Amino acid sequence: MATGIRPHHQRAIDNLVAEYENDHRFQGIIIGGSVAKGCGRPDSDIDFMIIATDEEFASRQKTGDLFINRSDLTDYEGGFVDGKVIDMAYLHKVVEKGNEPTRAAFDGAFAAYSKIDNLDAIIKSITLYPEETRMDKIQQFYSMAFIQHWLMGEAERHDNLYTRTRAASQLVLFSGRLILAHNKVFFPYHKWFYEYLGRCPEKPAGLIDKMNQLLSTPNIESADDLFKSIREFQDWRVPDIEAFRWFMEDVEWAWMDDRASLEDW
Repeated sequence: MATGIRPHHQRAIDNLVAEYENDHRFQGIIIGGSVAKGCGRPDSDIDFMIIATDEEFASRQKTGDLFINRSDLTDYEGGFVDGKVIDMAYLHKVVEKGNEPTRAAFDGAFAAYSKIDNLDAIIKSITLYPEETRMDKIQQFYSMAFIQHWLMGEAERHDNLYTRTRAASQLVLFSGRLILAHNKVFFPYHKWFYEYLGRCPEKPAGLIDKMNQLLSTPNIESADDLFKSIREFQDWRVPDIEAFRWFMEDVEWAWMDDRASLEDW
């Protein structure tokens, strides 16, 4: 039994493996999701990726048959296994250029069975945080948080509810992404955002409380409270004028170089 996995979840994993390990169409199963991450509930489903042969994947891709969802492999109330069919080319692309949420999906993931000798090494390489891009990300995320704090002031000045709520959510998001990058933690997308922030050892005191206050009361006072805690946490080495310049060149002008702006990551 894998460490930290509840017995009924392990039985479901064992049943899943028994169902597919002798199927010539598949080469391995990777267990992921909340159960693998150590934050699953008793009724959590089993998320997995099943690696198809090139021929099987091509066939399934033509028909759109890329999902496996079964309740007959579990023995607990509301239980089911929820899988995506992938191929080895997908895994190699994730290693090469996967975005943060895609890489974060492999956090805690493990091979339940494999006919691929180096599958564990591939999974490990996916989850290594790229140090060469970390400082650029930190400066980008700080600049975006700076701009959203400024935007909250503009929203209040114009009494614009939409802009207030938009600036609040974006300030929370990019303040959090800044702290994740500081701690070398991938952004796990929105569902697990707070969970991973909570795990970060280095962060401003009361960070999540300040975020929740801003989301529930989107005004300049709450925005000031959150942004001040971020700004004073350490010297991010981004002068105010550089934050404005970065936003213009890398967000407003991103389309000029056929790039997605940071807001679309």
